[in-house]
Amino acid sequence: MKLALKNPIIFFDIESTGLNVATDRIVEISMVKVMPDGTTDIKTRRINPTIHISEEATRIHGIHDEDVKDCPTFKQIAKSLAAWMEGCDIAGYNSNKFDIPVLYEEFLRAGVDFDFRRRKLVDVQNIFHKMEQRTLSAAYKFYCHKDLEHAHSAQADTMATYEILQAQLDKYQETLQNDIGFLAEFSSKTKFADYAGRIIYNEHDVPVFNFGKHKGKSVEEVLRKEPSYYSWMMNGDFTLDTKKVLTEIKLKMSAK
Repeated sequence: MKLALKNPIIFFDIESTGLNVATDRIVEISMVKVMPDGTTDIKTRRINPTIHISEEATRIHGIHDEDVKDCPTFKQIAKSLAAWMEGCDIAGYNSNKFDIPVLYEEFLRAGVDFDFRRRKLVDVQNIFHKMEQRTLSAAYKFYCHKDLEHAHSAQADTMATYEILQAQLDKYQETLQNDIGFLAEFSSKTKFADYAGRIIYNEHDVPVFNFGKHKGKSVEEVLRKEPSYYSWMMNGDFTLDTKKVLTEIKLKMSAK
């Protein structure tokens, strides 16, 4: 089913140096921008992460340090990439949990505050798991009845994700609406305040910690009773986005 779009939507996939959202970097990114009229524009780039690509990651995507040593850094492409993405909704496979947090961290390191929170975010994996409960290759086989060749190359995974969403709309016409706002809501799980999921909103829309000894406790309550916790997090191995969200909450407390 052709997507019913009000805004352009970008399907994307990244390959990275590892799986740590706070410290690992992008080595390859592929994006397909789908316009409301159905036309597409594809961009695929390899990126010099400026850090070592772990052996575990290389075993998955096949990219070595030597392959990207002469490629541009993310900082060199950040502004032009953000401009190309402006005004688009975003979709991917497991993107809410990994790809978007990693990409946002890269933008923040580059000094480009691309605000994903202003866009609708569709995670095709979450739709798959809600509707059928299972990898991208399995979903592609299930919905598109084809084997996914070149899995774990960013462009192949990106195009597969686009095809899967269209097939999901065909298969679940009674459940899914061909509307990006609905799909973004349907494909979300927990309502995160930060992309790494360290701070989430509870059922009353109050920001609470989602890890450690204060899991489930109001962020404001913890910062009032244990002010040093803020410094501990700001100096810790948390994403720049998590620290940004935590600081915004602290500033709102000071303004009350």
